[in-house]
Amino acid sequence: MNTTTAAVLVPLLPFVAAAVILLTGRRAPGFVRPLAVLPTLTSAGLAIYVAVRQGGDEPITAATRLAATGNDRLDIQLALNLDGFAVLVAVLVAVVAGCVQLYSTGYLSGDPRYPSYAALVSLFTAAMLLVVYADDLIVLLVGWEVMGVCSYFLVGHYWETSAARAASLKAFLVTKLGDVPFLIGILALANEADTFRISVIVGKLTSPLAEGPAFELSHPTLIALLLLAGVAGKSGQAPLHAWLPDAMAGPTPVSALIHAATMVAAGVYFVARLLPVFASSTAALLVLALVAAVTMLGSALAALAQDDIKRVLAYSTIGQLAYMTGALAVADRDAAVFHLLTHGAFKALLFLAAGVLIHTAGTGSLTAMSRMRGLKRRAPDAYWTMTIGLLALAAIPPFAGFFSKEAVIAGAEHAALDAEHGVPAAAGWIVLVAGLLTALLTAAYAARLWLLAFHDPVDSRTEPVPVSEGASPVMAGVLWLLALPTVALGAAYPVLPDWFDGGDLAPTLLTALLATGAALVGGLAAYAAWRSAYEGDAEATGVDPAPALLRGLHPHAAAGFHADAAYAAAVVRPTEAAARLVRFLDGAVVDTYVRAAAAAPGLLGTAARRAQTGNVQTYLSAIVAGTLVLAVVAVLVVAGE
Repeated sequence: MNTTTAAVLVPLLPFVAAAVILLTGRRAPGFVRPLAVLPTLTSAGLAIYVAVRQGGDEPITAATRLAATGNDRLDIQLALNLDGFAVLVAVLVAVVAGCVQLYSTGYLSGDPRYPSYAALVSLFTAAMLLVVYADDLIVLLVGWEVMGVCSYFLVGHYWETSAARAASLKAFLVTKLGDVPFLIGILALANEADTFRISVIVGKLTSPLAEGPAFELSHPTLIALLLLAGVAGKSGQAPLHAWLPDAMAGPTPVSALIHAATMVAAGVYFVARLLPVFASSTAALLVLALVAAVTMLGSALAALAQDDIKRVLAYSTIGQLAYMTGALAVADRDAAVFHLLTHGAFKALLFLAAGVLIHTAGTGSLTAMSRMRGLKRRAPDAYWTMTIGLLALAAIPPFAGFFSKEAVIAGAEHAALDAEHGVPAAAGWIVLVAGLLTALLTAAYAARLWLLAFHDPVDSRTEPVPVSEGASPVMAGVLWLLALPTVALGAAYPVLPDWFDGGDLAPTLLTALLATGAALVGGLAAYAAWRSAYEGDAEATGVDPAPALLRGLHPHAAAGFHADAAYAAAVVRPTEAAARLVRFLDGAVVDTYVRAAAAAPGLLGTAARRAQTGNVQTYLSAIVAGTLVLAVVAVLVVAGE
């Protein structure tokens, strides 16, 4: 099969599956599961085939015009650009989506809305694959916005609950808040570059033109900051991050898909694709570094204070995405995409393992770690695979997360110490310091999650929660399938530069020792606080080390540092006040003029109607009286002259 044809089929198959399920799912429910699983798995196989055929060589491109704009260079094109970055990220997206669809057949086996769920997951997958392969900014934007709509419906899958309805609306509105400047930034970039083609824009910025000097943007900082607003919304970076923890109201497999391979990964991938645009502005790189530092530290502290297991993982995603944006802030997209790949594997594993724990707990909605009892022996597959995932998250060697996180920190060190790197040294230092501190905090909340979920010290003296039948074989099989890249993907660091920009992804001794040392300190501190809390209160249940570790910061971290309150003060209440003012002006001012304009002719008509009595004597009397009045007025005017 031709490589281009296979690449077209990769997003097309799940899209067609979504359309067929939506059209026939209710009439033929028996076909929903194969329609959900088989096209997505076939798409994953084709994505692997495309990656093998591309092989990290020169990009494979193809394009056909979709719409004319009056300017040939600005025509909208269905264009593909299959480079090493794109084909590997597509493999991640398709494989994780296939695992999620397969897992969902067990997790949502009794859900009456499974057909619509399966269709939306397929559409979600198709949209992300379109974003990954697209070489046209407008086509990419279509996939970008379709993902936003899918996330709205999937997060709100349990729409009968107020939490799901509020979370879906919040996710949609917050991401749209970033998408408005994002669209403006795309149009401004295309206007300056005179094209929507991503590869052409990057080529102009990175290589001299035959007829003159290299192309330069007139307003690089403005364009970069406009684009960053959309990236912050999609990838959950401060200050547009608060929708992501609330999105846990959706089914757990949806959380795995959003956090590991779609939606939030799209923003990071977009910056990686257009990194020369952002690198054109020193100010934009510094802003990106500051956003990454604030996001990774704040999210790690918040994760350390959460009791809901899914919210811990949600804040973890925010922090790990901040590592990727930090790598991009120091112009190291090799490290950023490397961490994107490993994070996709271990975060999908962690969420799906959490889903098994929730499923085993019996209610389908029990997510509080303080109430989980005996799950180590009741859900052994989830226990062992989640242990593997948490070790990768904490960047403990030799798991995959160690190699990719080490690449990010090494890239930051290189930018901080190498004056010829072309990146502000301040950006390097910001990312380096924040990355090391976050490594400590990440290991602490990973260890805390592991201890609270599986190692309750008073388990024998507490009444366990109800237990269901546990994970189905297909759910357990998916966990072990994802455990393989979680363990082994990091070993690919010697060959990945051949697929990327050729940078060095090998661990360096100093940063590896610092990062691993920080992780060990964080994990041991969490364990020591956990043991100390238990020994200090022998009757305690659900011993939590977080208050001892965070002390006075704990209530603020548990509340997400009051981000929602800040939104309410800065956006919600002013918007409501403006709405009340508009309502008052509409009712008291505009409606008054409208009613007066309508009432005046009515009053005149009433007066005229009353004058039409039909009595001739009345008419003659009125004429005589009017004549006398006019005569008197005329006399007075003449006398005045």
